[in-house]
Amino acid sequence: MATNIGMMDSAYFVGRSEILAWINSTLHLNLSKVEEACSGAVHCQLMDAVHPGMVPMHKVNFDAKNEYEMIQNYKVLQDVFNKLKITKHIEVSKLVKGRPLDNLEFMQWMKRYCDSVNGGGLHNYNALERREASKGGKEAGKKSAPSHSSTKGSTAAPKPPSSHARRNSNDVPSSVNTTNQSAKTSSKSSTSVYDEQITELKLSVDSLEKERDFYFAKLRDIEILCQTPEIEDSPIIAAIKRILYATDGDASVVTEAQAMVSLQPKEAEALSPIAEVSEEKSISETQKRKNILNIDVDAAGITTLSPRQRLSDASDVHCSGSPLMTY
Repeated sequence: MATNIGMMDSAYFVGRSEILAWINSTLHLNLSKVEEACSGAVHCQLMDAVHPGMVPMHKVNFDAKNEYEMIQNYKVLQDVFNKLKITKHIEVSKLVKGRPLDNLEFMQWMKRYCDSVNGGGLHNYNALERREASKGGKEAGKKSAPSHSSTKGSTAAPKPPSSHARRNSNDVPSSVNTTNQSAKTSSKSSTSVYDEQITELKLSVDSLEKERDFYFAKLRDIEILCQTPEIEDSPIIAAIKRILYATDGDASVVTEAQAMVSLQPKEAEALSPIAEVSEEKSISETQKRKNILNIDVDAAGITTLSPRQRLSDASDVHCSGSPLMTY
């Protein structure tokens, strides 16, 4: 099951429209924005849909408006996670604020999880009946009903105006009334378009900021590793630092770093014969010093002998060399 999925998983690339369509079709709701589910009640019922009977729906409050009421819903959701041994962390403090990106990401995770349980088969789930036990559950599916009814009413035949309205309409030209109505309609439509664009931009900015923080943390971990004393002076670490601290975006930085890595073995090979020759020279010089030192010691010993000792030593040598010598 998708209890823990990475930040770059495909689940986090599901669009808001698809998420909203999935929620509304599964739970028979009329949400127009993902952040409208920030109270946590929708999450609780989604878990009830994939795990029937696991969620105490009588403790869920679909009418939660204040943060302390929303927190109670998330406590119910956390209890369900604990029972199912789901390790997903719920950032309640961010979700209850109604921020679009935080709620979208958590709902993307919910969809991925629900799809992973029984293949996402929720066709037999009676959302309306299960929601009746919750506070505000009966009215939850009707919150967006006025917008639909107003749309239907616009296509129906208009009611006959009152006598007062008829008198006012006679005083004002019909062209002016038509212009005012068209201006109001166009202003409403343009406002909704701007709101949609603003929401999209906020989501894009939040997503970019989160991705930036993610990769900055990775680079900081690499920098700390490069500062380890045992490997700080190695050529590979030097090449990594060259790329890490480069202030320009020139591609030659990578080439320079590769050269730093490949140059070190060649230098070692070039220096090895020189090191051997210098070592041999030092050995031969040391041996010469020893020989000179021995000669000097022998000469010094001879010069310190008395004339009688020198004569005695010479006669000993001469006599020992003759087999005919007798005492």
